[in-house]
Amino acid sequence: MQSVNVRNGIKLSYQDRGHKSAPTIILIMGLGAQLTVWPDELYFGLVEEGFRVIRFDNRDVGQSSQLDEFGNPSLVKSWLSTRFPRRIKVPYLLEDMADDVLALMAALKIKKAHLVGASMGGMIGQILAAQHKKRVLSLTSIMSSSSSPKISGSNITVMLKLAKRPKSNAKEAAIQYHMKMSRLIGSPQYPVAEQELHKLATRNIERGYNPSGFKRQLAAITASGDRRKLAQKINVPTLVIHGSADPVIPLHAGIDTAKRIRKAKLKVVYGMGHDFPVPLMPKLTKWISKHVNKSHEKAQIKAQAKADQRREKQQNKAANLSLIK
Repeated sequence: MQSVNVRNGIKLSYQDRGHKSAPTIILIMGLGAQLTVWPDELYFGLVEEGFRVIRFDNRDVGQSSQLDEFGNPSLVKSWLSTRFPRRIKVPYLLEDMADDVLALMAALKIKKAHLVGASMGGMIGQILAAQHKKRVLSLTSIMSSSSSPKISGSNITVMLKLAKRPKSNAKEAAIQYHMKMSRLIGSPQYPVAEQELHKLATRNIERGYNPSGFKRQLAAITASGDRRKLAQKINVPTLVIHGSADPVIPLHAGIDTAKRIRKAKLKVVYGMGHDFPVPLMPKLTKWISKHVNKSHEKAQIKAQAKADQRREKQQNKAANLSLIK
């Protein structure tokens, strides 16, 4: 893994694979999840498709900067504050995390990129695609939403259990919590064996564990508010992928996101929850590759047309000057 200091003393840990001249895909992970949650089958599958692919740890997770100086925010107060005019102060917003992505791109000398975001990462990708259109070539939003976080009958149990993290920082307690959450949010049609769940949880806990970082990210999601109007400003090619059995962000949120983004395409994956089942990775790799290739080709044609227009204007200007002389 590599790391780079991007802004305000924040360090981001990242992995960069593929030819530097190839179209660049940046994978933006979700709430409390490390870059390793992107399955290798998807990550290296995209590299094999001919892309330069970057995955990284967001601030407050994994091996990136842990902002413990901001303390341990109250999730209940953060959620309640969105229902009243007076908002409580949170350590940072999703917009700040979007700026981290831009800073990472600048550090790696990437002018434009194709963004693929999962859950909270999809929210960050939507902000970038709407507010920094010249830097984004395409967007893929996976298991995400464009609305404010909602507690409903379908996800209240899951949300409450997600927020109830172990009081002890002991390694085994953390591993058991992550295994429990994996079962809770996982895909019904693609169950994972207990031994594999334990292996994945152990790897992530040993790599980097910070429960308060999870809370600060969740506070950022809550305080950042609704993006439905913002989503309507997105005009880059967009692919929305959502599981039919997602217990955290229900399918209707993905459908709504696709409706709000102009000409967005929706792919519903039957039996997929709020995770990345390995058996589905060839399908997702194919969908994302096709979407990125098509979007990149359109961007190149558009850029060439603009270059031709500039050259024609310059030639006309030179001809007019010759006539004057």
